[in-house]
Amino acid sequence: MVVVMAAEASEADVQAVVTLVETAGGEAFVSRGVNRTIVGLVGDVEQFGALNLRGMAGVRDVVRISVPYKLVSRENHPDRSVVRVGGVPIGPETMTLIAGPCAVETPEQTLEAAQMAQAAGATLLRGGAFKPRTSPYAFQGLGEKGLRILADVRSETGMPIVTEVVDAHDVELVSSYADMLQVGTRNMQNFALLQAVGGAGKPVMLKRGFNATIEEWLMAAEYIAQRGNLDIVLCERGIRTFEKATRNTLDISAVPVAQGLSHLPVIIDPSHSGGHRELVLPLTRAAIAVGADGVIIDVHPHPEQALCDGPQALVNGDLRELAKTVRELPPLVNRTLTRA
Repeated sequence: MVVVMAAEASEADVQAVVTLVETAGGEAFVSRGVNRTIVGLVGDVEQFGALNLRGMAGVRDVVRISVPYKLVSRENHPDRSVVRVGGVPIGPETMTLIAGPCAVETPEQTLEAAQMAQAAGATLLRGGAFKPRTSPYAFQGLGEKGLRILADVRSETGMPIVTEVVDAHDVELVSSYADMLQVGTRNMQNFALLQAVGGAGKPVMLKRGFNATIEEWLMAAEYIAQRGNLDIVLCERGIRTFEKATRNTLDISAVPVAQGLSHLPVIIDPSHSGGHRELVLPLTRAAIAVGADGVIIDVHPHPEQALCDGPQALVNGDLRELAKTVRELPPLVNRTLTRA
């Protein structure tokens, strides 16, 4: 069960609901989005029904939710949400391009990649300062040095930063630099990390685990929402199958399925799903056609020298075609490209 607070509800109104529920033996979790506050209730639903929550000051509605992911479900919020990252919207009616280097290597490489991405129409800058890698011998990222480079590039270009956090202990540090926190596929069910980013006060991009069902993905989002953060963007980045021709298998159907089940925006990562440069543009076109709210793409000025995922990074010729794609295709599905 969730209590939907009215837009004009005060903090005292919210606290009164929490106090009443806790006095009745239940638990109440307050989640705040851009446009509204909701209170998720855990406990005896029948007992909650006797509390006359609808009659309390500041309460707009009380909704009984049948699915386990109550806060992120369409049952709770029939209208699809818009998440703003440094003022840039991600959600219905727009198509947002997020692009930049998979890994931050040098100030020069990061700035050049950001400028290439921006010229192609990107309004958000992706870049990894912390890199969880399958091999312990692979490049793990520059850490805080990489975050400082991203902050300098943001000052130069005006592009808000999307960057990954891999450990709950680093959430405060990464939040001090980032505009959006990314939780990667390997950490989708790192519940301590999900709870930490949920309480950080920053928008979160949650990538689907490569072995995860859609319900497990939405339950992971619920961990973030339950800690007070509804500004979550889901990212489909490919799942593991028996197919070896691509790095992962892009589950294109996950976009309309997740959008039907949840009010959260859903984007696609064509770089990590395909794993090959020549697949990124076709998968981007598929993402736009199926109704994705955005795409996140790897860009590198010299991919042959990249320390991470060079074979999938786009270069200038590819970016010209990408710019044409994100300019021409979204209007065909009643969307507009997000502009700075």
